[in-house]
Amino acid sequence: MYELKVTNHFAAAHNLRDFHGKCENLHGHNWFVEARVRADGLDSTGLVMDFAVLKRLLNGVLDLIDHKYLNELEYFKVTNPTSENIARFIFDRLAPDVREATAGKARLRSVSAWESDNAAATYIGPGEA
Repeated sequence: MYELKVTNHFAAAHNLRDFHGKCENLHGHNWFVEARVRADGLDSTGLVMDFAVLKRLLNGVLDLIDHKYLNELEYFKVTNPTSENIARFIFDRLAPDVREATAGKARLRSVSAWESDNAAATYIGPGEA
């Protein structure tokens, strides 16, 4: 089993609905995002996938949320923009791209969304626990 990890970041504002605390107020974070990809084997070059491709795919998803007020995005109008749900949002958009880029030989294992240096939420894909 092999695992790759790439990281990037995005900045965005949000407020948590029905939280009953400070985070119910409008505020922002510089999120740090970590995406992990797994494969049982390597391709003929000896790679799970090209890091540059994985970074490009992650950047494409982060462009959807970077410098946005998350609560105004269609997905987060219904789903509370918690770090947990942000990790799931990124995962759900990145997973099909990873499968396509690797012809199904690799899969997205997890996405972590760090809202500060010491607080993160991770969404682990189905069957990856």
